Amino acid sequence: MERIVIVGCSGAGKSRLATDLSRRTAIPAVHLDLLFWRPGWKRAPQDEVVRELEDAIARDRWIVEGDFLNAGDHRFAHADAVVFLDRSRRTCAWRVLKRAVLERRRSRVDLPAGCEEGVDQQLLKWIWQDPRTSRPRIVALLAELRDRVEVHHLRSDDDVNRFLRSL
Repeated sequence: MERIVIVGCSGAGKSRLATDLSRRTAIPAVHLDLLFWRPGWKRAPQDEVVRELEDAIARDRWIVEGDFLNAGDHRFAHADAVVFLDRSRRTCAWRVLKRAVLERRRSRVDLPAGCEEGVDQQLLKWIWQDPRTSRPRIVALLAELRDRVEVHHLRSDDDVNRFLRSL
């Protein structure tokens, strides 16, 4: 595994897993939030995002984490492994709320400067709707990719820990 895509709902643990994998393997992590957002949670121009992401996946080794399924990129075509963090919406909502409280004053490596950690109704709605919106698309995508790439469907912290120990 040298070209890894990590997907899952907000709060599923994508950034943490990417950071842990990067430390263990010395493969650079690319956090899509850093590409998609500008200070004040303003969307970056799509052409810039696609160009930066294409530059990142042109390298030999990378870990790309983020849920943006309409990114207009080719990360799945170039990946040799996909990790789906398939957490319950309760778990994701709890983690986002906890992170907003405990890490309010800390900067995050996966967010651009000027994007403060927070929780709003829109984010919680996004998380709550994920099983009906993003999840079916991810499951269908994994079914398409299964013959060509390693697929890791992780549903719990124990699954994540077993996956990390297997490296």
